[in-house]
Amino acid sequence: MNFVDEVSIHVKAGDGGDGAVAWRREKYVPRGGPAGGDGGDGGDVVLVVDPQLTTLLDYRFVREHRARSGEPGRGSDQNGHSGPELALRVPPGTVVKDAATGEAVADLSRPGERLVVAKGGKGGLGNMNFATSTNQAPRYAQPGTPGEEKDLVLELKLLAEVGIIGYPNAGKSTLISRISRARPRIADYPFTTLTPNLGVVSWRGERSFVVADLPGLIEGAHAGAGLGHQFLRHVERCRVLVHLVEPVAPGEGREPKADFDAINRELGLYSLTLARKPQVVALSKMDLPEARERLAAFQKAFARRKRRPEILAISAVTGEGLDALLDAVAGVLYGGEGGAARPGRKRVGKPRQGKRAEP
Repeated sequence: MNFVDEVSIHVKAGDGGDGAVAWRREKYVPRGGPAGGDGGDGGDVVLVVDPQLTTLLDYRFVREHRARSGEPGRGSDQNGHSGPELALRVPPGTVVKDAATGEAVADLSRPGERLVVAKGGKGGLGNMNFATSTNQAPRYAQPGTPGEEKDLVLELKLLAEVGIIGYPNAGKSTLISRISRARPRIADYPFTTLTPNLGVVSWRGERSFVVADLPGLIEGAHAGAGLGHQFLRHVERCRVLVHLVEPVAPGEGREPKADFDAINRELGLYSLTLARKPQVVALSKMDLPEARERLAAFQKAFARRKRRPEILAISAVTGEGLDALLDAVAGVLYGGEGGAARPGRKRVGKPRQGKRAEP
């Protein structure tokens, strides 16, 4: 699997070089005095956000990263060279955590953003810095200080505004391949998506947003069941979720309403933040006759809910309902532009006199 979204690494900044103890020895200069130069500073270890990267695969097999130390000082008042910084490239959306405490150090999301995770040691002073009127021949110099050494955990959370969720084989990969240029692996059996896929969607030729197709969730995913639990962290950044429901679900005990509730239950058990995210609910595979027959029953099952979502009927194969789906997503992202309604936000209460109540 080429997609890696969590790694542990050990970083060690360079040590500072030692200062030199040296003396000026030249003809016709009988009292040259101290001439020991300073040591160079050690190199820093820096994380740099590279927008061309989409995975932490580079750090799966190489976990030790050490910057070069500074050179020691030399005679003739020569200072040692400082060690170059060690730049480690990471994809946007990388969260840096301290391995010992689990505390988040930084969230790197902007291209070109830099973070010094281990500071290099300072170079020591040579004996030429310690000469005074009362101590004109100091025979000591300052040693360099050691560089910082840390164990870090890098966790990648994809930067997508829209996340497509649902049971395996609900049509998520087919949908993202139709609305964007992403080309995920698609087959007619469950569990084909093993890694998240990102795609850029153009809405009405005016705006664009990033969509992530996440591997299918199943009941018990928050506790580690299936593959979807490995990628739930990526949904945390999404502003809106497209919840695909398969009307004709294979397997014993599977039915659309139960699948919908099971996925939302898993989101809530993993994080309350996920449970509160707005959702656009879509019943997929409307190109199948048996799927269209179940549309009315699925909509009726939500009719009595206090905060019932708007249910869209789509087919990623024929393109039916895709424009309405994107309008609904854009309505959440851009505050109702294009006339799209915010799903799950119906007004509840008595209507004002002389005005008609919302359904």
